[in-house]
Amino acid sequence: MGGDLLHTRILLPSQIEIAADLLRQGECVAFPTETVYGLGANALDEKAVAKIFLAKGRPADNPLIIHCHSRAQLGDLVVGWPRQAEILMDTFWP
Repeated sequence: MGGDLLHTRILLPSQIEIAADLLRQGECVAFPTETVYGLGANALDEKAVAKIFLAKGRPADNPLIIHCHSRAQLGDLVVGWPRQAEILMDTFWP
């Protein structure tokens, strides 16, 4: 990471609003998944996304995944999708 320092905090479930505030401020947050910790940021904030690439040492030509909470949010990010994607959303999206 070339001398850049990333500050980390361990949050209790009751402190989730702190993580949301950090995301809104353009910071990154780590969160547990089934197997590893994920690193997240606001996908619409270019500087926040750059922090993800920096923290991971990931090349800029290796894209990141974006998680959407709803079909409406997906519609704000994507112009159209195939029928197969519609079927998967209907089947698996909560």
